[in-house]
Amino acid sequence: MQTDQRILLVGNRTDRLNRLSFILEFLGEQLDFCGADSTEARISQTRYRALILDLSELSLEQVKAIAAKAPWQPVLLLGEADGLANNLIGVVEEPFNYPQLTELLHFCQVFGQMKRPDVPTSGNQTKLFRSLVGRSDGIVNVRHLINQVAPSDATVLVLGQSGTGKEVVARNIHYLSERRDGPFIPVNCGAIPPELLESELFGHEKGSFTGAISSRKGRFELAEGGTLFLDEIGDMPLAMQVKLLRVLQERVFERVGGSKPIQANVRVVAATHRDLEKMIENNDFREDLFYRLNVFPIEMPALSERREDIPLLLQELVSRVFNEGRGKVRFTQRAIESLKEHDWSGNVRELSNLVERLTILYPGGLVDVNDLPVKYRHIDVPEYCVEISEEMQERDALASIFSDDEPVELPETRFPSELPPEGVNLKDLLAELEIDMIRQALEQQDNVVARAAEMLGIRRTTLVEKMRKYGMSKE
Repeated sequence: MQTDQRILLVGNRTDRLNRLSFILEFLGEQLDFCGADSTEARISQTRYRALILDLSELSLEQVKAIAAKAPWQPVLLLGEADGLANNLIGVVEEPFNYPQLTELLHFCQVFGQMKRPDVPTSGNQTKLFRSLVGRSDGIVNVRHLINQVAPSDATVLVLGQSGTGKEVVARNIHYLSERRDGPFIPVNCGAIPPELLESELFGHEKGSFTGAISSRKGRFELAEGGTLFLDEIGDMPLAMQVKLLRVLQERVFERVGGSKPIQANVRVVAATHRDLEKMIENNDFREDLFYRLNVFPIEMPALSERREDIPLLLQELVSRVFNEGRGKVRFTQRAIESLKEHDWSGNVRELSNLVERLTILYPGGLVDVNDLPVKYRHIDVPEYCVEISEEMQERDALASIFSDDEPVELPETRFPSELPPEGVNLKDLLAELEIDMIRQALEQQDNVVARAAEMLGIRRTTLVEKMRKYGMSKE
């Protein structure tokens, strides 16, 4: 569906409608006219800034049908009527006046922003927005702001904590803009030494400094016709801030050691996790540069502020890991609820790293709360313990005795090396063997049950059960 910033006036060109259109045009509004019969076809294809219906020319049934056809379309009435539809914003009263009309048009604008219809997206846009999945108000607003600013060449400042996806926003802005066919060049201003940052951004001429054995293009030249993403702009030294400000103002720069001015046909998107306004107060960031960068700010919400998006993010991150051929993992509902309770100081990057770690630990598995690292367990779930019958324990003991491993040294006085003619009671013999091994393990480990269990290669709970079975105590 197309979006049209014009106002559609519905009705015959009566004197009243002509007077209203004259005032609206005087206010700078663009208008369009149509009759009642063609209105439904027009609004099914286009969303207008406002729809003004002349009740002197339309019946109430026609008005109700038009309003119901497009519930997201703000409607103003020229004439009195009540309770027609939820999208009825107000009534244009006579005599027409400037304050009334501007207020009603503002209400229409606010309604249109809240009731944005689903707009088909291009394949490029869908692919990129997958990295900004979620239905929370914060992330929906971010996607809306990206759509608004992308077609322009305005400088954008992306703010937010580390790991919230600031570079993802910058890439979306680039690929949805007219510069999508040009390069996208990212620069981490905090990762480049201050003495090399100028050369990295603007390039250098041969011999301009020690080691400059040839001329080299900087990132501004490499981004010609595209987008330059200046990440961690808050870490840029003050001396470089002055030079960047000049480029943003004049769109011209020079290479280090050069004198030839070079035009900068580049869109700049900057990002930082720092509080730039506080840095300005501390004289760590230039105020004039801040206002040059802060033309269109976009603030990324922290993951802790949009916990309801975690299930969708998990689904997206698991699919991404799987498509890269690194396996797949699934999560129980309890595990998802536990992850929603976490603080996520590392935001989406932390969640992505966790998914990758769990994929390695449990390839193709189902992750429950107790499979998560301890700090992510915010729901108390009893650990499932496998119950092993006495028969299976005896079978395992026999298997260990007759295995190819090193034989267990049995006390010669109690366990004959050969089977006597009269035979033995195997069950009692194995019980004596277990009791003796448990007693030795406890003695060697100073009666610490956990360490004795580790020495015997069994779980602590299993050892406790065996001690209870044989009436043994740590003493």
